[in-house]
Amino acid sequence: MVTVKLHNFLSGKKDAIINKWYEGVLKTYPAEAARFLREEKDRFANPVGYALYEGMKGIYEELLRGLEPDRVDPWLDRIIRIQAVQEFRPSQAVAFVFLLKQVVREELAAAAAERELPWGELLEFEARVDELAGLAFDGYMKCREELFAIRIKEIKNRTSRLLQRANLGVTIFE
Repeated sequence: MVTVKLHNFLSGKKDAIINKWYEGVLKTYPAEAARFLREEKDRFANPVGYALYEGMKGIYEELLRGLEPDRVDPWLDRIIRIQAVQEFRPSQAVAFVFLLKQVVREELAAAAAERELPWGELLEFEARVDELAGLAFDGYMKCREELFAIRIKEIKNRTSRLLQRANLGVTIFE
């Protein structure tokens, strides 16, 4: 569990951390796509940007609460489904999780000069982020398996229709 001191710090920096984290994720996209995702605020005109940001926000809040897989999975799923459809490599698909650690470290380092901060507690928080990365990878692989199953089914359907059109009267892939 994140101690009160670190929790208060991370809660107080929530918006700044989430925004920097989102910006880090946008850097993984082509420049034009990143610009669109950043600038278009309408959730219906920019459903990908909205899902990414809201998913990251939900994940961050769950990390502060203690990272229960059942509670974080819906937020993680929003992002992982996007990564899977866009055919990121698995390492790219889950890299957004590790960006959060970098952003939190930067925020803590910036505040360190002002006051004593709980660096030891950071290790516990980062362990939770590492656990989140494992969950993200599992979710990504599940989504990719679903996509491949859909593609295989479509190929089977097309092949069957072609054979029927050729009047071969053969039914395959039942």
